[in-house]
Amino acid sequence: MTALSKKPAAIRVVLPFVFRHWLNQPGRTLAIAVGLLGATVADLFMPVFSGQLVDALTRGPSDPAARHAALMALGGIVVLGAVSMVLRLTGLQVIVPFTLKIMSDVAQDAFLRVQRFSTDWHANSFAGSTVRKITRGMWALDLLNDTILLALLPSLAVLIGSMILLGVHWASLGVVIALGAAIYVTMTVLFSTRYIAPAARVSNAWDTKVGGTLADALTCNAVVKSFGAEAREDARLGRVVKRWRARVRRTWFRYNYTAMAQLSLLLCLRGSVIGGAVLLWMYGHASPGDVTYVLTSYYVIHAYLRDVGMHINNLQRSVNDMEELVGIHDEPIGIADAAHARRIAIEGGEIVFDDVTFHYGGHRAPLYDGLSVRIRAGERVGLVGRSGSGKTTFVKLVQRLYDVTGGRVLIDGQDIALATQQSLRSQIAIVQQDPILFHRSLAENIAYGRPGASLEAIEQAARLANAHDFILRLPKGYGTLVGERGVKLSGGERQRVALARAFLADAPVLILDEATSSLDSESEALIQQAMERLMKGRTSIVIAHRLSTVRSLDRILVFDRGEIVEQGTHAMLAGKPGGIYRSLFERQVVELGHIAAAE
Repeated sequence: MTALSKKPAAIRVVLPFVFRHWLNQPGRTLAIAVGLLGATVADLFMPVFSGQLVDALTRGPSDPAARHAALMALGGIVVLGAVSMVLRLTGLQVIVPFTLKIMSDVAQDAFLRVQRFSTDWHANSFAGSTVRKITRGMWALDLLNDTILLALLPSLAVLIGSMILLGVHWASLGVVIALGAAIYVTMTVLFSTRYIAPAARVSNAWDTKVGGTLADALTCNAVVKSFGAEAREDARLGRVVKRWRARVRRTWFRYNYTAMAQLSLLLCLRGSVIGGAVLLWMYGHASPGDVTYVLTSYYVIHAYLRDVGMHINNLQRSVNDMEELVGIHDEPIGIADAAHARRIAIEGGEIVFDDVTFHYGGHRAPLYDGLSVRIRAGERVGLVGRSGSGKTTFVKLVQRLYDVTGGRVLIDGQDIALATQQSLRSQIAIVQQDPILFHRSLAENIAYGRPGASLEAIEQAARLANAHDFILRLPKGYGTLVGERGVKLSGGERQRVALARAFLADAPVLILDEATSSLDSESEALIQQAMERLMKGRTSIVIAHRLSTVRSLDRILVFDRGEIVEQGTHAMLAGKPGGIYRSLFERQVVELGHIAAAE
């Protein structure tokens, strides 16, 4: 589908989206319309009193009737000016909270949806690009509101009213202005939607790419520094900015060419209206006051017509800028709660995969095809297997980060597809392979699973996770900010903070995802000790490549190509000739022996 065919659809989507938000504030919408339209109507009658004033002045000051008419015209101008000022000020005062509420509602709604989008959506989206879409759309909404309510609505009222008033006195002038205005507005709309809009869409897409490129490099700055690749990233951004600059340049020049065409048409219209007024005066069909009225009316119309062109361009620009934000609101959630979803109550934590089939989108064959397994309440189970064998998918299905294609996942006999996601995940604690921390204090990070926890409880959780001692050595202790994604801490320190978070959450189901990988031996020992404490009394699922992590577990499930091909204790599986687990274990023993010999 081409950009030309898509743009009208964008207008049809964006404008109803905005109008729905207007209807959420009917009182303010009405106050703005009454205030601004009332002020416009007052301006509309200014030329009438100006013409009456000129006619009175031409009769001379000695005529009492002329003096009275002049004073009345002056009074009318002053009163209309005051009325216009009060009404316009009323509309402007109301539009500020009106627009701010819509902007905040739209941003919060977009954030709400993005937070609930699927894992795949987040994996395929740049965080920086998403932020740019939301913030750019917020400010575009401000421009759109101002354009429609402060500009286009009053402009159209003046144009229609002036044409009617002029047409009542001189039908020919009314027709000239009506035709000129119709041609001007039609030309402006066509230029905006068919000439400017396609270019604006492309430049917005490159604007989003600039944001994504910046966020990608800044988030991975540690990797950039480790390879001394600053210049390479500079060049990469430079290439993106160069493309962005070319697209924006084309868009801005199209605005300039459109403005030239608009001014040319307005020049023709000016000559026709003023020439017509002069002809009416020459043939005795208009007084000097009438000519003044026509001239004043035309200059009002000219100003509004000139502004209408700018306003239509602004409207188109704001629609372009809001298009991606509205797209976020129209994006399906992905994993949604069932219509009558209820809070799940997990006590023992028994997990059952009942004939589960699961198929990743885009993959031809299913990963799981009729997988059935039962993990008893309180059982500690290890998941082992080569990369891509289905271990991580297993725990993602337990968390319902994906929906199964067939079969059911049950916890304590309850189908998790019928439970609210919030209640399910709040009762599952997870310690990830690479723990992600917020750029907040250590106390806030530890208490994330239990907001409002006391400092005493936070410290107790940190002690259980062997994190309390290193936290006290930090400059501000539990008040220390950890940096974006926890970059101020070492890998082992982040792992212990994540374990403390899991201790404090005190969930009945625990998932440990490669929690000891890539750590030094001292950190690994501390974390192993904390993990043993954490698993007591909980249903625990441990994903591990380092098989030393799972040796003491109650049962080990060995995955291969989406199937559980072996299960049992470490002793059973290590003693099974030709088994996958034994092969993995022997390989790691050899590798450890080589490392020890090298040291």
